[in-house]
Amino acid sequence: MSGEAAARAGTNIALVKYWGKRDAALNLPATGSLSLTLAGLGTETRVRFSRGLPGDRVFIDGLAADVGFADRVCRFLDLVRARAGLSLPAEVHTSSSVPIAAGLASSASGFAALALAATRAAGLELAPTELSALARRGSGSAARSIFGGFAEMAPGVRPDGADAHARQIMGPDDWDVRLVVAITAIGPKAVGSTEAMNHTARTSPYYAPWIAATERDLMEARVALLGRDLTVLGPIAERSALRMHACALAADPPVLYWTGVTIEAVRAVLALRRERNIAAYFTIDAGPHVKVLCAAADAPVVEAALRAVPGVRDTMVAAPGPGVEPLH
Repeated sequence: MSGEAAARAGTNIALVKYWGKRDAALNLPATGSLSLTLAGLGTETRVRFSRGLPGDRVFIDGLAADVGFADRVCRFLDLVRARAGLSLPAEVHTSSSVPIAAGLASSASGFAALALAATRAAGLELAPTELSALARRGSGSAARSIFGGFAEMAPGVRPDGADAHARQIMGPDDWDVRLVVAITAIGPKAVGSTEAMNHTARTSPYYAPWIAATERDLMEARVALLGRDLTVLGPIAERSALRMHACALAADPPVLYWTGVTIEAVRAVLALRRERNIAAYFTIDAGPHVKVLCAAADAPVVEAALRAVPGVRDTMVAAPGPGVEPLH
């Protein structure tokens, strides 16, 4: 028996952040989160199960993946094999349009695409919420990339994590906004997200207040989103990002992802609001890059302002994108 399938998924950027886990083994988030899935930035993955393979093999852009990433993918494949009753080895080919391990949510699109491709190759047809819960096992943020547009992740309450999945709040064509990305550094980040959030949970005195504040942020963000009110949603996104990074900075020793360029890019966004009355709002994930939410009509001005910041290496503009899709 053999099976093969391919899928594409967009990366997503959290506007209300998740930072910390309630169960590390099942990768259950300590809080909910809300994100925007992006068009044109993401991952394509092809999976083939076959008796003819000597063992699992994982390739990124045609090259063998490093041991750490390959092991992570193989553990995820084991979940799919157990669910499908398979014992076949697999070959995985993946390519990404965003840098890996750099704070641009490559794991979100990567494991969302892997979830669909692997389950289809194994002969499974999962409902979107089931696929979301499965993708979460590979990467917490991958659960949201199953859905297009704006998605909300529920932390769930069940010990087995069956209710910890995302759902779509608004489709990709329902609000004409853009996310402008400023690339402020090159190369992978020094500390991975999982390691950093676990360390923060253990050592930061701000961790408990961070958890307590997130439910209010989610409630207010949901209302602002459904009302298409950027001037309300934007400040919520900014405070969620700043509080997450403050929580990490207060860890012992501190977790610091920002660079000087990160700060100057933030200053540029604040200047756009103050001096030009442009509704542009920043968010920063576990990395140095700055992402800015704005109306589609304002995206060229926002991109120009970020590109003018000394040290910004590149900029990208992304519209809301679709959820995970099969490829043929």
